[in-house]
Amino acid sequence: MTDMIKNDHGMSDTPEEREYELRAHIGAIWTGGRLFIGIYTFLIAALAFSYFYLRSSNNGLLWRPDHVTAPSDYGWTIWALTILAVVMAIFGQSRLRKGSVGDWRVAIWVGVAASVLALFLQIWEYQKLGFYPGSSGYASTFIGYSVINIITLAIVAYWLETTVARSMLMRKQLNNESPETSMLATAQAFRANVASMTYFLGFVALACTLMFAMFYLL
Repeated sequence: MTDMIKNDHGMSDTPEEREYELRAHIGAIWTGGRLFIGIYTFLIAALAFSYFYLRSSNNGLLWRPDHVTAPSDYGWTIWALTILAVVMAIFGQSRLRKGSVGDWRVAIWVGVAASVLALFLQIWEYQKLGFYPGSSGYASTFIGYSVINIITLAIVAYWLETTVARSMLMRKQLNNESPETSMLATAQAFRANVASMTYFLGFVALACTLMFAMFYLL
C-alpha cells in the first residue's frame, strides 16, 4: 500500500487509521463521562435510600430528636457556590463554541474559585454542627452526605482547574494555535473533555440540589 507511512513505533499509519483512532478516543471520553455519572448516581441513590428509610422508620424517635439540623446558612452558601461553578462551566462552554477563548477561561477560573470556596466551607461546617455523628439517624446520614460532597467538590475543582491549565499548556505545544478552536486531534480531544466535564457538572447541580433539599429544607 503506497499511502502507508511508518510511525515511530514501526506501525502502519494512514489518514483513515488516524481518523478512526481520533473518533475512538473521543468516544471513549464521551463514554467515560457517562459512566462516571452512573457511578455517582449509585452513590447518591444509596445515600438517599438511607435517608428516607431512617426517616420513615424513625425507630425510638431517634431520627431527628429536637429537630436538629445542620447550619442552614452554610448549606445555602455551599449550594449557591456549587451552582455558580456549574453555571460558569456551562456558560464557558457556550462561549468556547463561539470562539471566545478569553470568556471561557475567565468563566472556568471563576468556577474553580467557587468550588474551592464551597469545599472549604463544607469542611469548616463540621465545627458548627450542633450534633455528634452517631447521635441520630439524621446526624449519621448528614455526615455521609458531607463526605460525599467534599469528594464531589474536590473532583469538580480538580477537573475545572486541570482543564483550563491544560488549554494554556497546549497553546504552547501547538505553537500558539488555540486548542479551543484548532482542528488538530489533540485539540478535538480537549474539547470533548470540556463537553464531558460540563455534562457531569450539570448532573452534580441536580444531585446537590436534591441533597440540599433533603438535609436543609425538609
